[in-house]
Amino acid sequence: MCLILFAWRHHPDYPLIVAANRDEFHDRPASPAGFWPEHTSLLAGRDLRAGGTWLGVTRHGRFAALTNVRQRQREGAPSRGDMVKRFLLEAQSPEEYVDRIETAGIEYSGFNLLLGDGSDLLWYSNVGQQRYILEPGIYGLSNDQLDTPWPKVEYSKSAIRRALDRLPDESPLFHLLRDATPYPEGMDADASIDIGFRNLLSAAFVLDPRYGTRNSTVFLHHRDGTRVLDEQLWQPDGTAGQRSRYRF
Repeated sequence: MCLILFAWRHHPDYPLIVAANRDEFHDRPASPAGFWPEHTSLLAGRDLRAGGTWLGVTRHGRFAALTNVRQRQREGAPSRGDMVKRFLLEAQSPEEYVDRIETAGIEYSGFNLLLGDGSDLLWYSNVGQQRYILEPGIYGLSNDQLDTPWPKVEYSKSAIRRALDRLPDESPLFHLLRDATPYPEGMDADASIDIGFRNLLSAAFVLDPRYGTRNSTVFLHHRDGTRVLDEQLWQPDGTAGQRSRYRF
């Protein structure tokens, strides 16, 4: 389970504010956020198994992020993280990019994509082939449709509203991402998942030695063009690992 909270054209000083947790198996190899040697404008982590990424930005103002949708899994499907990487490396608008990949989207396991080029921010899901150019506001995205009212999404959206008043102090954003409070009554009743594990997944911060929150990322795009990406890595026991901060 992953979580992305974001404010789009809601704050007077920051057109885009993102606070995100990436949840993954701890034994899946990945590199932390950094500028890619072969694509020097691209700042993102990298999935070392499939080569894509889950969240990234560019020096040219592009942003993209991905969450999986668990209810639709396809055996042998291509890597979803490649769609994030390709958008960031190209120059198409979000709508043009979705027009291009929409037919092929049915070949992938379920996903949500957030795509931004500085002018528009678009949400697209291959579950139901839905897409929206987003209006200004505060949004929450986990492993279902945009703004699905799971408790961890709703509580986190309330928390990010309060955190916006503290900017440029980022600590409240990281604090909400570290909330390990479970909300078992609010998760979907997926019988394929053990109830104890489902309770873990109901938290914004998933703490488990096998599968859990691997990265917390805060991205701030200031109206003067300055961008800051701050990433905290987490160990399987929940202790803090490497911290990286990029300002450009």
